[in-house]
Amino acid sequence: MTTDEVVALTDKYVIKTYNRLPIVFVRGEGCRLWDADGREYLDFMTGLAVNSLGQCHPAVVEAIRRQAGTLMHVSNVFHIQQQAVLAEMLVGQAAKRSPGGGGDPQSDPARPDLAKVFFCNSGAEANEAAIKLARRYSRVKYGEGRYEIVTAQHSFHGRTLAAITATGQPKYQHGFEPLPAGFKYVPFNDLPAAREVVSDRTCAIMLEPVQGEGGVYPAAWEYLCGIRDLCRERELLLILDEVQTGIGRTGEFYAYQNFGVEPDIVTLAKALGGGIAIGAMMATDEAAAGFEPGSHASTFGGNPVACAAGIAVVQTMIDEHIPERAARMGAYLKSKLGEMADRRKSVVEVRGLGLMVGVELEVDASRVQTLALEHGLIINCIAGRILRLLPPLTVGRPDIDRAVATIEQAIAQVEASLLRA
Repeated sequence: MTTDEVVALTDKYVIKTYNRLPIVFVRGEGCRLWDADGREYLDFMTGLAVNSLGQCHPAVVEAIRRQAGTLMHVSNVFHIQQQAVLAEMLVGQAAKRSPGGGGDPQSDPARPDLAKVFFCNSGAEANEAAIKLARRYSRVKYGEGRYEIVTAQHSFHGRTLAAITATGQPKYQHGFEPLPAGFKYVPFNDLPAAREVVSDRTCAIMLEPVQGEGGVYPAAWEYLCGIRDLCRERELLLILDEVQTGIGRTGEFYAYQNFGVEPDIVTLAKALGGGIAIGAMMATDEAAAGFEPGSHASTFGGNPVACAAGIAVVQTMIDEHIPERAARMGAYLKSKLGEMADRRKSVVEVRGLGLMVGVELEVDASRVQTLALEHGLIINCIAGRILRLLPPLTVGRPDIDRAVATIEQAIAQVEASLLRA
């Protein structure tokens, strides 16, 4: 089908929940995508941090092909081999502490390791599971009255009703009122504000180690450690939303490992399936005891095909030292963007962690995004003034050099047009 035919069918039959660009991708390999007209693009968006091993990684493709030809789905009323294996792998990576980000690998001895996994189909579902688990755990342990969850302003936790309520951005909540009760919002990286809002009704604090949709703002090390201590002091659960940051993106397998902080609950999705839909919620044994048979479920969660893809992703991350590579390439990307910032006055700041990088501009970032796309580079614009870069974790220096040059060219074009106006 031609691009025009696909666009026409989409407009006619698909509910409009996206402002879609008139491009139809038909093939991908590594850091490259090709559209229906045969044009090649460099992908620095990766389906919003999903294709972290690049498009169609051979190990993931083979795992999916083999599993799809053997067993595709059985109910969770039975044991599923691939689910058990993937859960063991995820727990094993959580047991590895790292002193990254100034943290001490022994800085949180009172927190037990993440030990149990619940599988679902998306990040929003994983966060729903985390919200439900936190409330039920608190109800079982402390009785009625402890149900509130503190989240951060400018956070993003998904599109289900509870998840958008947890999200500290009113624009995602507008029109869906009345929202579920029980959420409080505080400024990100503001520990005193969090301390002030915690009360006898609070059961958990839920944060992203790096706010993605909010503008690519990493948590300060002192802040996240302080939140951990606050949770310990007030007997609260610490929930870390790693839907976007997890599975190698920030230079560690889990982003919290950069901080030396051990959470009670972690949520995952996006990169876990290498392009196949899967989500996961991990919890300590203590927190996981809040669920029992019948408390929560997911028909498709942890199905053999999705878990086979997840196993291939995690094994590749381990075998090829992908998180370490992300740390190196992330440092290189930020250094090249820093050099660009010295040359372009409209660049306000370059920030991020690993290969999750934001470039804040004084000019309209959406115009830069559009011009970059015209030059064959796929990037993401958020919050009007910020470019979010999420390249494959397998990206190399030549592609980083090309991407930065394209971004600078696009910024220069926007700056020049403003001077002419």
